Amino acid sequence: MAEITASMVKELREATGLGMMECKKALVESGGDFKVAEEQLRIKSGAKASKASSRVTAEGVVSAFIAVDGKTGAVAEVNCETDFVAKNDDFVAFAKNVAETVAKNDPVDIEALSGMAIANGSASVEETRKALLMKLGENVSIRRFERYATTTGKLSSYLHGSKIGVLLDFAGGDETMGRDIAMHIAASKPKSIDASGVNPEDIATERRIAIEKAREGGKPEAMLEKIADGTVQKFLKEVTLLGQVFVKAEDGKQTIEQLLKSKGASVTAFQMFVVGEGIEKKVEDYAAEVAAAAAAAKG
Repeated sequence: MAEITASMVKELREATGLGMMECKKALVESGGDFKVAEEQLRIKSGAKASKASSRVTAEGVVSAFIAVDGKTGAVAEVNCETDFVAKNDDFVAFAKNVAETVAKNDPVDIEALSGMAIANGSASVEETRKALLMKLGENVSIRRFERYATTTGKLSSYLHGSKIGVLLDFAGGDETMGRDIAMHIAASKPKSIDASGVNPEDIATERRIAIEKAREGGKPEAMLEKIADGTVQKFLKEVTLLGQVFVKAEDGKQTIEQLLKSKGASVTAFQMFVVGEGIEKKVEDYAAEVAAAAAAAKG
């Protein structure tokens, strides 16, 4: 029988989304035949699907949808457990249909969305999610979404691969400008449009740090507040959309605010999602896990 290595078990786990011990057992029973082992696990995955809901879903995709009239759109993050499944065509299609469902139906939350008929399908969003979970043998979850509906402006979106998605509501300018600004947001990750949207606690922290640094540097007490004001202003330029230098500025200096002014345009709102942002991912030592599984089997 072929030797069952940790890398074989890892590869089978990524292909099926099932546990390490199950994958190792399947490989042993198949004599190391990967395809046979995968088929066995795929057959069993339906019975395991209900247990997948407790597993962490830190991978996935961000998908966006804008109606033909450009007035209604949505961006949604749909998660799974592994990057392998995140690239699966059925999973990607599900995420796209979720975003379209949100845009067309305006659900108040994920629970409401789950009961709606999914776009381009005959079942509900939740029924479709469960069927996909059963097929992939891996947990699938809808984490969040945002929907914009504008009457006077226009919408644009930008997807950086499938990991970062931006939905932009703007007025004036053209589609190219809208997409460029959405792309800029994905690259520069502003916290808000302007200073009014920045968390006051973040500003207070920057001010406090600036004062302490200046004090430790021997600056006179009378200058500390002025130094802090300068530091805060620099911080706000870095974290606000209007204050940032446009990533495609030909002179390397033009800010988004200046770009918008030159086009007679403005930004009303934006939403950016980064896949897995804020989710604590478990770092797995596959070799150690296989060794532990083998030791447990012997014991």
